[in-house]
This record gives sequence, C-alpha cells and structure tokens, in this order.
Amino acid sequence: MSIEAITNCRSCGAGQLRPFLSLGEMPLTNSYVAADRLHQPEKRYPLEVAFCPACSLVQILHTVPPEEMFLEYFYYSSVSPTLLEHSRLHAEELIATRGLGPESLVVEVASNDGYLLQNFVKAGIPVLGIDPAVGPAKAAEVAGVPTLREFFGLDLAKRLRAEGKAADVVLANNVLAHVPDPNGFVAGIATILAEDGIAEIEAPYMKDLIDNLEFDTIYQEHLSSFSVTAAKRLFERHGLSLNQLRHLPIHGGSFRFSLGKSADVSAGVKTLLGEDEAAGLTNFEFYRDFGRRVRRVQDQLRYLLEALKGGGNRIAAYGAAAKGTILLNSSGIGADVIDFVADMSPQKQGMYLPGVRLPITPPERILEEMPDYVLLLAWNFKDEIMKQQSEYLERGGKFIVPIPRPVVVGKRGVLRGASDSHTWVT
Repeated sequence: MSIEAITNCRSCGAGQLRPFLSLGEMPLTNSYVAADRLHQPEKRYPLEVAFCPACSLVQILHTVPPEEMFLEYFYYSSVSPTLLEHSRLHAEELIATRGLGPESLVVEVASNDGYLLQNFVKAGIPVLGIDPAVGPAKAAEVAGVPTLREFFGLDLAKRLRAEGKAADVVLANNVLAHVPDPNGFVAGIATILAEDGIAEIEAPYMKDLIDNLEFDTIYQEHLSSFSVTAAKRLFERHGLSLNQLRHLPIHGGSFRFSLGKSADVSAGVKTLLGEDEAAGLTNFEFYRDFGRRVRRVQDQLRYLLEALKGGGNRIAAYGAAAKGTILLNSSGIGADVIDFVADMSPQKQGMYLPGVRLPITPPERILEEMPDYVLLLAWNFKDEIMKQQSEYLERGGKFIVPIPRPVVVGKRGVLRGASDSHTWVT
C-alpha cells in the first residue's frame, strides 16, 4: 500500500485545488511507538492542505491507506468524561424526539468503543456499531454493543439493506473527515437510512479551525474539513437534505448536521449558509494567510518553552492526542524541552508519542514529580483536564495552553500570554 497524491477534489471531482498550508513530513498520529521499536525509523508523510474553489471543501493533498491508520487504533472515546456526557445527552434527545423503542434500529458508523451506542442499549433499543479498529470494537462488544468490524461505505450499506436492515437513526460522529471517499460514505448513509429516518453527523467546523488557529487538528486521518456550504453540497449530491444544524463547543468547535430524505430545511441552516458566504469561507482569500498565522503561533510556543527550559524549569505535557503529535512535530518541539506526556488511556501508557518519541505515562506522574509547567496538548478538553489536575494547580503548577495563542494558566487564571510578536505580556 502506498500514499496517493490527489489532484482533484475528494467531493466534487473538480481540479485546480489551491494549497494554503504545509506542515511538512509528519508521522501517523496514532502510530504510537512501543519501547522495543524505538530503534526503528517511522514512516512520515507530507501534510499539505488545499481549498476547492468549485465546492469549498478544504482537504489534504495526500491519502494514506486507511488500513495503515485505523486497524490498530489507540483512541478510546470512553476515557473522556466530557465526551461521555455529550454523547449521553445526544442519545437521550434522540430517544425522546424520535420516539425510539424496541422496534427501532440505531446504526453508528465509527462507533469506537461503544461510548455512544451503549446509551441506546441501556434503553432497550436495538443498535449496530460499525468500526474497523480491532481494540475499540472489541471493547464495544464487551460493553454489550454489537459491532461489525468493517470499513463503512456504499457496498456495506447495500449488503445490510439486503439483509433487511433499515436504520431509523444513523450516527456518524467525527468520522466524515476521515474518509478518503466522502461520496461513497454519504451514499452509504443514504442507502442504510429508512425513508423517514434521520442521520446525524458531527464534524469539526472549518471556520472554527481557521479562526482559532486549530492547525494541530489537521493530520493524515482528517482528509477533509467542512464548512456548511461544502457539507450541504456533498449531502445533496446523494439525495440527503441538510434540514437542521447545531453548533457545538465539543472538539474546539463542531457542527451536528441533521439529514433526511425529505427536505424540511430550518431557517437556521439558511442563516448559517449566508454566514459562510459573508465570512468568506467560499473564497480562497479566507484561507490565504492561515499558514503565516500558524508559523507565528509555532514560533511563540517554541520561544516560550525554550526560554522556560533555559531558565531551569521542568516541563511535561498532558494528552497524548493526535493533535499533540502534530503540534510538537510541526513546531520542532521535542524531548530536549519536554520530559514526558501524561495520558489517561491505559492503551497509550508505556508507549512513545510518534515522531518526537516522548514517553507516555499515567497522569499520576504529574503530582509525583511536580514539573513547573505542563503543556496542554489536549486543549479541547482543557476544562476537564484542569479540573482533574486541580491539586497540581493548587500546589503551584502551571499549564501552558497553546491554541489559539500560547497562554500560561495558574490556579487564578491566565498569568501571561503572547502578543503578536514574541513578546510575552502579564
């Protein structure tokens, strides 16, 4: 299997894609390194981002085969209380508003470890999870969530329909960005969905990514990033109407797209489409200076960390997340500055972060060693992590939040942050 360079849009097929950011050669973000493999070199792949003028989709220009990224997968959704609560509320809302019961069927694509579907199982509602990752799928089955270990697409959807399965609800959270063939994926959703069913898809919002400089959420798994305009055009191509939208704070800013086979478009959808155009998301100029802004944040963060390290401070990091791999590798920050990365996931502990090869340890090490500063790599769960680490803050520890602009946070809030230059202000 080899990497594929694309020259035509993943969604509409048009040519003349316009690049606007390059993060260099990056390792696969979930290819954590075992201690006995530290002597082996890692594969690295170019990470370049482009805009499609024809349909407004933002996408990376190289495709790593999904089998290399998702079969051995170390992300387990259930380790995050924030995500579990978010999912519970979503499930309860669907059960109430859709009148789901024992005769219903809820299908989730990229169901991970069953973190969302378990809420329907507890309510006595039949479910089917679909996820190719061996570890998370096995964990889902242990939790009582039947899971099909396959990649989802049109062929699988046709097979399931031939078996008599028609979903009253299809869920696909944080997966649309991952698929190399978004047309086949959405066509599959349209095929498995009952005529009066609803599909709800959560995906990061492109405007939040650009506005908040969330460049570390761009990695090989995230092949596409969606504005409302780009998403609507993709859905309608396969007979699905974007009827409702909800802007959510989860993962640094996401949209929940509610789709149906019949059009019942809310006023909110029309408003947000207008806001897309007014903000410039349908024009290349909106993205043009993003690379320059990214480099400025990288320089600010590196300057801060090197200055602190040079002053004799000890620095750790929290969150062995995919975004952490991109942030550190693309910014030139490694083991010469950071001692270790703490993470709650047992599956990651004892491994090393890709590229920079930082050891991943249980969070307890933070209190045991009391580093002077902890770089918050999983900044999208900032409030959750700081609550968990309240004793560290009480004892004088300080967090560094890198996005959208590096700031130092203590127990009483922000202590100082970066200006537009390298100057740090109190």
